[in-house]
Parts: sequence; C-alpha cells; structure tokens
Amino acid sequence: MLKKMLRRLTLLTCVCLFTFSSSGCTLTGGFLGTIWNFMVFWETGPPIPVPAYWSQLIEDTYHEEERYGKVPILDPVEGEHAPLHCLDPPTPDEVMRSLPDSTEGGVPFLAETARNNVRIVVEPIVDRIDECRFFPLVGPARIHHCHYKCTVYYEKVIRSDWPIPFSHKDQTTDVVYIDHDHLIRCAGAETPR
Repeated sequence: MLKKMLRRLTLLTCVCLFTFSSSGCTLTGGFLGTIWNFMVFWETGPPIPVPAYWSQLIEDTYHEEERYGKVPILDPVEGEHAPLHCLDPPTPDEVMRSLPDSTEGGVPFLAETARNNVRIVVEPIVDRIDECRFFPLVGPARIHHCHYKCTVYYEKVIRSDWPIPFSHKDQTTDVVYIDHDHLIRCAGAETPR
C-alpha cells in the first residue's frame, strides 16, 4: 500500500515538473528567478512571508516590555516641597492591554469580538513609601508603592456572519488592579543617563 502511494506521488511530481517547465509559462522559473535576483542584489536570504497578525503581536510584546515591564529607579528628591505621592496613574492604553479577555485573534466574518463605548475610572488605593534598604544592582533605595483600581465599563459586541449570522451586545464591567511600584534611591550621586 505504501509502495503504491509513493509511486503515485512520484508520478504526480514528475508530471507537474514537466508541465510547468514545458508550458511556455514563466510561472515557476520567473518566480524563482525574481527571488534569486532579489537575494543577490540585497545580499540576503530568501524572503519569508510573515502575516500581519504575527508581526503586530511581536511589536506589541516589545512595546509592553519597554513601557510597562521595567521598574524605574528614581533619584532622591530633596526639600520640604518634594512630591512624595504617586504622579503617574495608568494610561488608558495600559488599562486596555491588561484586561483579562482579549479581542484579538478572531477570524474575520466568523467570530469577531469588539469593545465599544469604553469608559475607564481610575482610583488610587495604595500610596506609601517603605523604609530604606539595600537592593542588589541598585544599592540603598526605598520602594514607593502605587496601586490603582481601574474599572472599565464597555459594550462587548460578539458578531458572526457565517454560517448563521448573529450579533450579541452585552454591557460589561471589568476591574483591573495595576501596580506602579518604583524605587527611589536613598543617597549617593545622581544616576548616569
């Protein structure tokens, strides 16, 4: 059985190769020739098509790591009017990215989810500074705890056009807790930039 299937596959491959090469069409040769010329001119490997969804996913991962994934280390603030309260509440972008159920990755016309009429309420719940202590790779510093409760009100729309068209709207509320903890150095020279 396997031998018979291998023979058929070999015969089909040979017929396809002979048909493409002797048809007078430059489909295979023209395409491969264009790719070869591209590689020689730019001194690179063959182009690999990447769907827009995957490239956007990679960009979002780097964006989140750069903006929200690192703990800042601030220089000490001197003086009697030094602000020792939280100054950076979460941005709407950060709140929407931290929602638990994601709307991305749906198949167009088959299963789409959207959030409409979004309203975000941000409330500070913790604002305190710990005592000075030693942190590896930082030195003596204090942790400034800034915790926020973010309530997101939106209209969740689930839509499908095939095989059975339907649309469902639901008023939804999600609560997300976001921490903006950062370190404040206790003493020493300014941090090099």
